[in-house]
Amino acid sequence: MDEKRSVNFTVVPEEDATVPRVYSNFCSIQHSPFDFTLTFCEMPPLGEREIREAEQSHTVKAPVKARLVIPVQLVPGLVAAMQENFKLFQDAYGPPKSTLH
Repeated sequence: MDEKRSVNFTVVPEEDATVPRVYSNFCSIQHSPFDFTLTFCEMPPLGEREIREAEQSHTVKAPVKARLVIPVQLVPGLVAAMQENFKLFQDAYGPPKSTLH
C-alpha cells in the first residue's frame, strides 16, 4: 500500500551574496492563462528633451532591470504577502511619502 505522508515545512531564501539586488521604481504586469510576468524597470527623472519627446509620442521608455515570470497559482499568496508587508510597513513608518508633485 502507498501511504501518503504529510510534511510541514517552511521555505526560506538561502542567502547568496553573489545574487545582485536590483532597484526598480516601475513595474509593468502582463498575464497569460498560465503565468504572470512582472517587468521591473528603473525610471530615471526626465530631462527637458525626454519630456518633449514624451509629449510627441505619448510614451517613455524605461530600462528593464529584471523580468520575473511566476505561475498563476503563486499570485494569490504573493498578493496577500505584499498586502501584509505593506500593512506592517505603514504600522512602522506611516503612509509612504509621495515624490510626485
